[in-house]
Amino acid sequence: MSTVQLDHLFVPSHDRIEAARLLARLLDVPWAEQGVIGPFSPVYVNDGLTLAFDQWSGPLPRLHFAFRVAPEVFDAVLGRIQDAGLAYRSLPHGPDDHQINPAFGGRLIYWSEPDNHVWELLTVSYERQGGPPPPGTGHGA
Repeated sequence: MSTVQLDHLFVPSHDRIEAARLLARLLDVPWAEQGVIGPFSPVYVNDGLTLAFDQWSGPLPRLHFAFRVAPEVFDAVLGRIQDAGLAYRSLPHGPDDHQINPAFGGRLIYWSEPDNHVWELLTVSYERQGGPPPPGTGHGA
């Protein structure tokens, strides 16, 4: 088992405070308008991962963020997405069909608010089907 952990990741946004506030509300996690270092709005996803929203004035790259959660958390987050009136979909780049994708023996949805990033919520990791490759067998090994 690897001891490498992703600690924080910067998320470009046109309005860092509103974007951080929305994600924190949807995921029901803590956040702050200002981080410890720099002009970032951190969202504390869990004990080991912080998403630091960064203010950008120009075009934003379209990034993809996937959150694996327990089924009861999925239901709660989906409820908050619906209560917020946000469009969601069953495919990463498909139309906003307000459907849940039952792929891979779980449930998953995608949404793109507020900065057109692809946010994903899933209950089963399709990236881990069959488990991770043995150490030393991946790219760059």
